[in-house]
Amino acid sequence: MKKKLFPWLLVCVFLFLLAACGEEIPPVAQPAPVPLKTPLEEPQEESVSAGEPSLPSPSAERRVSVTISAAGDVTMGTYIGQEYWGTFQAVYDQEQNPAYFFENVYDLFSADDMTLVNLEGPLTLAQEHREGQTYCISGSPDYVDVLTAGSVEAAGMANNHRLDYLQQGSDDTAAALEEAGIVYAYDGNVGIYETKGIRIGFVSVNEVEQGAGVESYLEDGIASLREQGCQLVLASCHWGTERENFPEEYQKSLGRKCIDWGADLVVGHHPHVIQGIEEYKGKYIVYSLGNFCFGANRNPEDKDCLIVQQTFVLEDGVMQEDTQFRAIPCSVSSRSDRNDFKPTPAQGAEAQRILDRLNEYSAGFGLQFDGEGYPIE
Repeated sequence: MKKKLFPWLLVCVFLFLLAACGEEIPPVAQPAPVPLKTPLEEPQEESVSAGEPSLPSPSAERRVSVTISAAGDVTMGTYIGQEYWGTFQAVYDQEQNPAYFFENVYDLFSADDMTLVNLEGPLTLAQEHREGQTYCISGSPDYVDVLTAGSVEAAGMANNHRLDYLQQGSDDTAAALEEAGIVYAYDGNVGIYETKGIRIGFVSVNEVEQGAGVESYLEDGIASLREQGCQLVLASCHWGTERENFPEEYQKSLGRKCIDWGADLVVGHHPHVIQGIEEYKGKYIVYSLGNFCFGANRNPEDKDCLIVQQTFVLEDGVMQEDTQFRAIPCSVSSRSDRNDFKPTPAQGAEAQRILDRLNEYSAGFGLQFDGEGYPIE
């Protein structure tokens, strides 16, 4: 029995001596773990820097439709001597919501690709104004939020109120628009807006004060925009006689020249009432859109106005013939007893009444519109 125990005693003594000396007993080796199989990673797309668009694949869609909306005079502010009650400023202060003003047309403007308005009146805090101006209009630069909240992307500044507060007022307005990301144009300064890979250019001129002197701005501006790769070009013209529903002869001559020089659409304003629409060489000249969001008059007698929309179709950047034009009858106010500065599309019999007026004013051009505002073939 003692012989059988002796070897085990030796093993125990040996293990005891190893532990006493601080040596660790090596663990039994285990097989290395087998890594789990992971799915192959998808190759990442190469990033493209801004201004360097990737080349379209052979199957890419190259037919693009672009819808442009245009509305008339937008005057966000008050004029010297206007009492506070019922003014644009009073409504802005009361509502505390820039989206209020274009709320009823937002669905139209947000669904298009670019909205253009005539911004009539500087956004400035300047105090020095020009002498001899019947109405010197200004509004806070903060009012630019009305345009952004209303989905307005572009503004024409050329009109007889741009310099009401001299060059400082004009510069302040341009700065406010730039900060808000709104493209603008006036005189020799052209505007370019890009969407869906299409460059839209526009010129804005003040024929009311500059007469035929605007022709160089228009011809040179349109040519410059084409040279800069604009596939669509618009002309915004401040012209005509106030409260006259039919254009002057020079309006008609200048509008047609714009088309001859390369404009795809001509929109007009200043008369504060609507005028007719002409189709010339397959393109449209809107002689007056009327007022729109017009803070310079708390209760205009004639509240009728228009939004015009045109959808242009381009294939490989080239204009196609299948464009669609529409005149949308509106009122400058959502109520009839006063101006609440909230442009609103007309409905039912009221819409037809405005379209009937438009047809009367357009009859001399051989153009008529149906009950939905589309040209009758």
